[in-house]
Amino acid sequence: MNTGDDVSVECYSGHTYAQEPRAFFVDNERRMVTLVRKRWREPAGPRFEVLADDAATYVLAYDEATDRWHVSAARAEA
Repeated sequence: MNTGDDVSVECYSGHTYAQEPRAFFVDNERRMVTLVRKRWREPAGPRFEVLADDAATYVLAYDEATDRWHVSAARAEA
């Protein structure tokens, strides 16, 4: 899986940017977010653990200073 910088993430943004991710691209494939399992904030910006439509769990991290998203696979669902 190709992970790292410059990941494209579509997200709901109400009063602030990146309130809730809705979809993202991994290996040039669009993944829909079916469930946001956890959300938290680190000094660099918001983080989300999401379940995607490929039945895998990913961590989406937004770095506010660089305006970049990062994605990593958390674990596969059984």
